[in-house]
Amino acid sequence: MYYKQCFGIIQKGVGQPSWVKWTHHSEGKTHCEECLKLDGCWFQKEKAPPCPHHPFCHCTLDPIDYIFVLTCATVYSDYGKFDPYLFNTTGGYPHTKEKLFHQWGYTVENAHWLQKEIERQARDKYISGEYQLGKLNIQGQRVSIRITIPRRDNGEDVSFITGWMLYPNGQLRLTTPYGGK
Repeated sequence: MYYKQCFGIIQKGVGQPSWVKWTHHSEGKTHCEECLKLDGCWFQKEKAPPCPHHPFCHCTLDPIDYIFVLTCATVYSDYGKFDPYLFNTTGGYPHTKEKLFHQWGYTVENAHWLQKEIERQARDKYISGEYQLGKLNIQGQRVSIRITIPRRDNGEDVSFITGWMLYPNGQLRLTTPYGGK
């Protein structure tokens, strides 16, 4: 079977990475808050958290079609993560992230472009499996994704880590637009 995507024609099952969905089975047993946060989250099979997650864990990693990842994965970033946070336009944040972006030629006037570019690259890299698992706790599963943007002052590229929280059904939400080099 073939699926037409913005990437062209994709033949189901040919040359595609394996993806799994974390499924929590309640079975009337005690529930682990971390497992509940993972319930419904999608992972490239090789990059999924270890399952079982703990002794007596009743969760499973169930295969899902890559086509669902391609068509349904979404990213979201709140504009407030860029203005005022990243560019520190209110002076209320003790970090100095705005200085790095200014060195690269970016100002708050570029915040909307940065937001859209970071979202675009994060989605593309997530569905390609180019992410790293971060801390997992009762807040959820953190994911790091490397982003590359052109320096506006000399045309070279600069890359940095962005931080995301993973939610069910392939949803990523930005937690930090700059998490380090």
